Amino acid sequence: MVFMRYRDINFDGLVGPTHNYAGLSLGNVASVSHKGNQSNPRAAALQGLIKAKALADLGIPQAIFPPQERPSIASLRNWGIQGKTDAAVLANAASYHPTLLAAAYSASAMWTANACTMTPSNDSEDGRAHFTPANLCSKLHRSIEAEFTTRTLKAVFADEERFKVHEPLAGGDAMADEGAANHTRFSTSKGDKGLHLFVYGRSALDPSLPQPHVFPARQTLESFQSIARRHGIPPNQTVFLQQSPDAIDAGVFHNDVISVGHQNLFLYHEAAFLNSDQAIHDLEKAYKQLTGEALRLIRISHEQISLSDTVSSYLFNSQLLDTKDGDMMLVVPSECREKPSVSALLDGFIDDHQNPVTEILTFDLRESMRNGGGPACLRNRITLNSNESRHLKGRVLLDETLFNDLQVWIQKHYRESLAPEDLADPKLLQESRSALDELSQIMHLPGLYEF
Repeated sequence: MVFMRYRDINFDGLVGPTHNYAGLSLGNVASVSHKGNQSNPRAAALQGLIKAKALADLGIPQAIFPPQERPSIASLRNWGIQGKTDAAVLANAASYHPTLLAAAYSASAMWTANACTMTPSNDSEDGRAHFTPANLCSKLHRSIEAEFTTRTLKAVFADEERFKVHEPLAGGDAMADEGAANHTRFSTSKGDKGLHLFVYGRSALDPSLPQPHVFPARQTLESFQSIARRHGIPPNQTVFLQQSPDAIDAGVFHNDVISVGHQNLFLYHEAAFLNSDQAIHDLEKAYKQLTGEALRLIRISHEQISLSDTVSSYLFNSQLLDTKDGDMMLVVPSECREKPSVSALLDGFIDDHQNPVTEILTFDLRESMRNGGGPACLRNRITLNSNESRHLKGRVLLDETLFNDLQVWIQKHYRESLAPEDLADPKLLQESRSALDELSQIMHLPGLYEF
């Protein structure tokens, strides 16, 4: 048997030219609180790209997913907004349906953690890497992403001998799926079989389970059970835990806002799960049975960090990554250093020589953060073996040359400011299409866009 070396490739979403603050995501406190503010698409794209390049320079594999076409004229027409030209459709939407116009302009596909759930080939029954694009059906502006996400995944992971890209789950509200933002894979090393933690907010078929009262629970148990079956993950490699309804009501709309895991380490807030002690016990037991080793846990209490500070700082929406020395680093947004309780906790990690987190990297991601997404939202962790990595299509792996090309492209095409009234400007539509057409050439993904 030939040993295949597996590695994580962080696929970051490139922020699109229409990045704006429409406040469309109920339950996402940052998104709603910045509604109507002026955004800076150029800064947003550069901030995310610089973060990805910095990690690539540390030897952490990085790749790029291109933005989706926005505004989505096809969506506006599908919603019954008429016009002989695309500019007329925009004008009619701006005059009579501004919320639909904002949804069609949303650049939220930048948060690639929601793009899909993936299973590495060493965990699947048929020995292929599996991908299920998230349907994101709980939010109008995000539900329009699934079709293009599927097309992108099929373009990049086109080798059907090695990859299986499924269609998004059908079934409406009962199969509401938010992707990898609610999924964590644990393992002793990247080449070993992993334990998949699927975190759901509610059950569509069991109304007896507790539900939040303020904000909606987005991910269903049934959707993750379906994904595990279609990906061929053995039952002993899956754990399903329910989010705490109180945490959802506090603004924890996805599980990656309140926990983060990597390999054999899990950093979580005590308020993350329903019946927290039992939930963590079940997770530890499953990991021990699969690997023969103990899962390393870092539990953060209410006394250390309140739920309010957890949500506003996005501490847990960080990236937990390997260091060259075999320890781990935490990639956090700069907001973490602005909260005294959070900053003190991070300093404590470094001072505690028993803590596996030995390095903290801080990045300015304010444009993304103000729209409700931090470092972990911006990436989807794709685990591939060395053979699979060689069969990726397109120019997606981030190196010095691609980084420079993308920087030049962003500076050329992106506006420095975007206000809500700018969404009615037909010039923005043309600017966006021109930019994306050039990008498809830069990334060697011809025909990706349909305009």
